Amino acid sequence: MTIPNPIHVIGGGLAGSEAAWQIARADVPVVLHEMRPERGTEAHVTDGLAELVCSNSFRSDDAQSSAVGLLHEEMRRCGSLILRAGDANRVPAGGALAVDRDGFSAAVQGALEADPLIDIERREVAGLPPEDWDSVIIATGPLTSAALADAIRELTGEDSLAFFDAIAPIVHLDSIDMSKAWLQSRYDKSSFGGDGKDYINCALTHAQYDAFIDALLEGEKTEFHDWEKDTPYFEGCLPIEVMAARGRQTLAFGPMKPVGLTNPHRPEKPHAVVQLRQDNALGTIYNMVGFQTKLTHGEQVRIFRTIPGLEQARFARLGGIHRNTFINAPALLDGSLRLRAQPRLRFAGQISGVEGYVESAAIGLLAGRMAAAERLGRSFAAPPATTALGALIGHITGGADSEIFQPMNINFGLFPPLEGRVKRKERKPARARRALADLDAWLAPEMAAAE
Repeated sequence: MTIPNPIHVIGGGLAGSEAAWQIARADVPVVLHEMRPERGTEAHVTDGLAELVCSNSFRSDDAQSSAVGLLHEEMRRCGSLILRAGDANRVPAGGALAVDRDGFSAAVQGALEADPLIDIERREVAGLPPEDWDSVIIATGPLTSAALADAIRELTGEDSLAFFDAIAPIVHLDSIDMSKAWLQSRYDKSSFGGDGKDYINCALTHAQYDAFIDALLEGEKTEFHDWEKDTPYFEGCLPIEVMAARGRQTLAFGPMKPVGLTNPHRPEKPHAVVQLRQDNALGTIYNMVGFQTKLTHGEQVRIFRTIPGLEQARFARLGGIHRNTFINAPALLDGSLRLRAQPRLRFAGQISGVEGYVESAAIGLLAGRMAAAERLGRSFAAPPATTALGALIGHITGGADSEIFQPMNINFGLFPPLEGRVKRKERKPARARRALADLDAWLAPEMAAAE
């Protein structure tokens, strides 16, 4: 049997790692290029593959009522390495799938290093890949190196779009005052048979909340470079001070909403609650949920220590902000994620215009399968539009308006409507049942061939 030429994957994040894994599953060799540690980024702190630089949460794991939970299940059925590593390293997070970030990265890297068809090269690909790389997946994420980003911009003739993404702080558990804070999941929901106490909660009275908002609005912020000032934020990941500036009660109806929680230390209902989610398997550090911020590090310490229970907080990581870059996918990519201007190049992950860890890995999964099928001379039909995978790729390769394109999380609004009349409360489960049935039918030939 003739061994096919390798496919090159640039970027060792979630999308690149997943793409490489899927290519190898098709018995096609792959070279995975990761520039760290030769060249670092503003957000990464390790040289591990699939490092989680922001939250440790993959969001809801409910496959019946959540679009991202449905995407989890679809990827599991497709043999996703990212979901396998996530499930193996999950930590308590209510109904969400959250992971020990170090264990997760180590699991992904270990699997890739152990695969004889995967060659990992630690060096930067500066500029467009060499011409003799006839099949390439660019999965460099939102922190694409300047040299490669400039080359893509020159090739496509369009400016890359960009937005800012902010990182939430992480707090050491033993520095949280549990005489003021308490353990409880919203509405007492829990993951994998837990006790409904997956989050640490810090309550604020109306007066404390008002003082906190004043401090956020007045606190010193990170200064942007001139070339960054007009870059829009992604609406799904706004810094808390930007949300506060939109209205004093915005946070109380957003990440600090008090619903579904009861403070055992005080009988009155809190006006707002800060939630912290376990960030590692040992349970020694907790992430401040939804607390992305562009406050300076000194201001973060000062202001966040005004939150009841966090007066003596020690921070394992403070919040930060970095610039994310993505292409105008509906205008530039075909239905197989290939760049129309140079079809040997495919794009996957956040640079392709999806938002979120799981969505990025999902596009990596599809790009890897598409590239492998092409290398083997086989046809590849995209997943049905009724599935989460199909809805996501359909959106970025033509479903979205290229004139106003912005990164998108998976949501049921991207799915085709259901047939007939369905009660509102039954629509999400009905879409999920349809999606999984259609996905199983799409996977059936592959499953039969494997038997």
